[in-house]
Amino acid sequence: MRIWRSVIIGFLLLLVTSLLIVQPNQAKAKGGIVYLVPIEDTVEDGLYAFINRALTTAEENGAEVVIFEVDTPGGVVNSATKIAKRMQNTSVETVAYVNNRALSAGAYISLNTDKIYMAPNATMGSAAVIDSAGNAAGLKAQSAWSAAMKTAAEQNGRDPIYAQAMADADINLPEYDAGKGKLLTFTAEQARKAGYSEGTVRTKSELYSILGVEDADIRSIDESIAEKIARFLTNPFVIPVLLIIAGVGIVMELFTPGFGIPGATGLIALLLYFYGHFVAGLAGYEILVLFIAGILLCILELFVPGGVVGALGMAAIIVSLFLASDNPIQLGISLLVAIAVSILVFILLVKVFGKEMKFFRKIVLKDSTSSEQGYVSNVSRIELVGLEGITIVDLRPSGTAEINGERLDVVSEGSFILKNSKVKVVKAEGSRIVVREI
Repeated sequence: MRIWRSVIIGFLLLLVTSLLIVQPNQAKAKGGIVYLVPIEDTVEDGLYAFINRALTTAEENGAEVVIFEVDTPGGVVNSATKIAKRMQNTSVETVAYVNNRALSAGAYISLNTDKIYMAPNATMGSAAVIDSAGNAAGLKAQSAWSAAMKTAAEQNGRDPIYAQAMADADINLPEYDAGKGKLLTFTAEQARKAGYSEGTVRTKSELYSILGVEDADIRSIDESIAEKIARFLTNPFVIPVLLIIAGVGIVMELFTPGFGIPGATGLIALLLYFYGHFVAGLAGYEILVLFIAGILLCILELFVPGGVVGALGMAAIIVSLFLASDNPIQLGISLLVAIAVSILVFILLVKVFGKEMKFFRKIVLKDSTSSEQGYVSNVSRIELVGLEGITIVDLRPSGTAEINGERLDVVSEGSFILKNSKVKVVKAEGSRIVVREI
């Protein structure tokens, strides 16, 4: 119970801390305001939560422009789509400053800003869609993504053929070193020449001067600790790891007396999954309540026969996992991997290490009453074989006889034997004594 209390209290403290940290500073400054917002590392749902907070802060404080410093290798398409939609719906001017790389989803996000500037050594493009296994996505997904890239370019007056070439290797643009079978990736000079960059700038000061905001109140919005944790926990490579840890922890807990470290580890992994998606804005309190209800139903199954309560609990947990995710296909694959690993661990514990589930120890009788331990189910009277006696009653075919001075229940070999007849014991099988008339 102490472990349970520690896990729940720790999770609640983490949740409260995140809510306090994420709240933006609402103080207004005099004069023009410019916000500088980094877009770094993998694009995922945690990044969307951060971008949404940054744009909301800029809107509430009447900012003139938001400059996004882009340096990302790409990431999840769904997350990039949500970020792009949020940028399209803001009234504040947005500028992408690609200071290193804007690849894949990063290129798509940059194309959805009002202006793009690039550092001299920066690159932008290579935006093919790949699945969770690292392979090229299906034709349907590729077609939809190519159309999205085209629309992003067209909305700001850019030639869409280059955006499509970033996503489709079949488009031939040899003048930009993007022959057939090769995705387009712009250098800073190529992007400027194609109209995909308003200019090449070496420093942020130079960028401020070009935008005419060098005298503005330039404010940086950095990720809070909670948002950094959420970005890590919603990473598409971290989610299956959390689910595997949860599954293996629960399986190992089945073989551990009481509630110990494996169960606590599995529960913490699940709570971290929901925490990351909660901070990212994908999961609300209702989903967390559904998950906790599922856990309680699974615990109640230990005391209620039938299996229905446990099945409802597992269904509630699985549904809550899917409701907290915006990518059900990826989550489904992650769940299948976690279940497969958990089954493998279960087989190893039972078959290789000979472990027994503590749950079955409570419902399966393991004690035995063998004769080696001194237990005797009935007394064998083998010593009576060959002795003679007298029937006290008629044997029809069972009855009573006196043998060696002892009254015993006997049975004939099937024939009728009269009272006071002489008989001989021919067989003794446990408590069954068979006699024959002499």
